[in-house]
Amino acid sequence: MMRTQIQLTPAQHRRLKRWAASLGISLAEAVRRCVEERLDRGDGASSRSELVRQALEIAGRYEDPAKASDVAREHDRHLARAYRR
Repeated sequence: MMRTQIQLTPAQHRRLKRWAASLGISLAEAVRRCVEERLDRGDGASSRSELVRQALEIAGRYEDPAKASDVAREHDRHLARAYRR
C-alpha cells in the first residue's frame, strides 16, 4: 500500500467517520472504498464487483425477527394489491 495524506472538511470527516463506524471499518478503509467506488464508476455505472459487494453488505440485515412477513415470497401479489389502489 502507498501512504498518502489528504485534507477533509470537518463535515466530510464527520460523515466518513460515522459511515466507517457503522460498517465497523477503519477510516483508512472507508477512504479506500470511496476511492475504489468512484474509480469503478468512471462511466457512471457501478462495476459488477461493486454491485456484488453492496449486495453482500446488506444481505440479511432486514430479516423480520417475528418471521411474520411473506413479502419475499409473495412480492408480486403485494405489488399488484398496492398498485390497484
